[in-house]
Amino acid sequence: MFRFKYRTAALFAVPFLASPLAVSAQQDAPAGVEIAANDGTPITVLGEVKVQGDSVGTLTVPSIAEATARTNQVAGGAAVIDAESYKNGRASSVQDALGFAPGVFVQPRFGAEESRLSVRGSGIQRTFHGRGLTLLQDGSPVNLADGGFDFQAVEPLSANYIEVYRGANALEFGSTTLGGAINFISPTGYSARAASARLEIGSFEYRRAQAALAGHTGNVDGYVSLSAVHSDGYRDHAEQNNYRLFSNLGIRLAPNLESRLYFTFVNTESELPGSLTKAEAESTPSQANAANINSDQKRDFRLIRIADKTSWQLDDTQRIEASGFYADKRLFHPIFQVINQDNNDLGLNLKYENTRELFGHRNRVVIGTRYVYGQTQETDFANVGGQNGAQTDASDQSARSVQLYAENQFYVLPQLALAIGAQGSRDRRVREDNFVPTGSTDNSFKNSYGAFSPKAGLRYDLDTGSQVFANVSRSYEPPSLSELTGGQITTVNAAQRGTTVEVGSRIEREWLALDVALYRAWLRDELLGLNDPNGQPLGTINAPKTLHQGVELAAAIKLPYQLTLRQAYLLNDFKFDNDPTYGNNRLAGLPLNSYRADLSWKGAWFSAGPNVEWIPQGTWIDHANTFSSDGYALLGFKIGGAIQDGRWSWYVDGRNLTGTRHVTTTGVIANANSTDQRQFLTGDGRAVYAGVTWTAGK
Repeated sequence: MFRFKYRTAALFAVPFLASPLAVSAQQDAPAGVEIAANDGTPITVLGEVKVQGDSVGTLTVPSIAEATARTNQVAGGAAVIDAESYKNGRASSVQDALGFAPGVFVQPRFGAEESRLSVRGSGIQRTFHGRGLTLLQDGSPVNLADGGFDFQAVEPLSANYIEVYRGANALEFGSTTLGGAINFISPTGYSARAASARLEIGSFEYRRAQAALAGHTGNVDGYVSLSAVHSDGYRDHAEQNNYRLFSNLGIRLAPNLESRLYFTFVNTESELPGSLTKAEAESTPSQANAANINSDQKRDFRLIRIADKTSWQLDDTQRIEASGFYADKRLFHPIFQVINQDNNDLGLNLKYENTRELFGHRNRVVIGTRYVYGQTQETDFANVGGQNGAQTDASDQSARSVQLYAENQFYVLPQLALAIGAQGSRDRRVREDNFVPTGSTDNSFKNSYGAFSPKAGLRYDLDTGSQVFANVSRSYEPPSLSELTGGQITTVNAAQRGTTVEVGSRIEREWLALDVALYRAWLRDELLGLNDPNGQPLGTINAPKTLHQGVELAAAIKLPYQLTLRQAYLLNDFKFDNDPTYGNNRLAGLPLNSYRADLSWKGAWFSAGPNVEWIPQGTWIDHANTFSSDGYALLGFKIGGAIQDGRWSWYVDGRNLTGTRHVTTTGVIANANSTDQRQFLTGDGRAVYAGVTWTAGK
């Protein structure tokens, strides 16, 4: 989840005793000469001793300690997830990596890769192709230019740690959304082991392999990871195959200047089993929707992404960071129609940071800008057994996003910081209809959006590593191209806007790590996508007023007898606000409460313990609140260990050991009229996974 901190005073004491300040009176004396110290004690000056060592941090990629210190300075919800906290079990999905991250709701749709990801109700009704969050790799956006993102574009095993900035606390990443930003930080040639290999096997023909190499020489370091995963899936027609290459190469051009080049290749194939009725989910949860099998529905894409990040440390207080990326994605997506897309996206980022004192007080100012542009060529066909039939549509689509942001954190008192920031945004969505048969409507459009989003917050440091905070902020999110064109009709929508108030605390003790926040967000024109009773997407609407409020809590407690209890709780209270149609009904899509916990005993070379996932109440499938899924509780157990000084490690991870039949997520429709609909996606049955990891080098 997030790291315990240990006292480091002793580590700093030793180098201070030998520091230039401590021995300034003696450093000019020749070796072997006896001199007197300030108090008269005789000291013999020894010859010069040179100590060399490798730094685990670089200018472009902060160490996990630096990242934790940075999140502790945020006047709001932010956390760092150490990758080692989830690599002791199956580490294939976003849920595996972020299941205990404070404030993050993540549930698999089916299989190991596809998930539903939401923070504070962002993209609340998205059961596919994420929206409402900024997904980043080392600070550079992975999202397409219109804001959409794919879960397969990240690899939890090739992350050193993950940063989660909830809501407007992600301002310095150029994020304007209600949900915030999730930043996957890569290993480097300094932080990663020289070589590693990992093999995993498990239920439903699950097989996964990863190999990685890392190293450095002179001013150059590098890291490369290659992984492959296959799963037949618990459900019929749910086979997945993914191949991913993640690599980076860092070059120290000068002592204060470093550039890092990234290359990513992803090839993913995912069958889509579709949604079931509640009765079908209860009787035969492993079955697929017959229509999905007949039309061979799936989502396959190939992604090539090249990025660069350059950091220039001007002096001890000033830093400039520039980054850019280019991504080429090809999508083949047979659903109710066959969608063929060629996406090309380009992004540029520039950020300046200054920590110089202001009026004798500590101060930190960040100023930055982000530009992203994307083009999409789409051609659609009738679905004939999963292949192209007669052409039904063709279009050229483009998206452009420009942000300019600034934030200043001024320490009114040594323990009290005032943070004031703002972001200006301009976005554009364009569609040129290239297929207009006689008698049809030309669905071309050019839509522009913009907003000014201010933020103000306070943070009070109780002690080292523990704070209380409060903030108020504005959020803004324009519709993505799939919101405008992804259904069977083309829609025209305003941008979603909101005001969020947040209070909370982070507490670090030797025995406790606690992250808790309470928030309320008043939204206008929330983007809500609707399906018809058969699960077919109709398009997106703007809800006039909605309310999102909740509690985000994550805690790790050290208990006696080498036991550790981790817990994550979410209250998701999302509802309409005096809507003319739905009144104050709850928004469909996410459960009101969710809870996760694991209790583990850890010895020198062995660990073991149970875990639980509990959804007390079900989830509404419709805004009219007439039909819902049921709550559930899942029990798991995990054991693991290490041998040969940690060079070899292993795990066995049992999940849903009671074989509970359950629905992890649902589709959303306007009104189910109290009747069962095909809107239910079932979770995996009883499963066991096992893995072994080998590492070499430091």
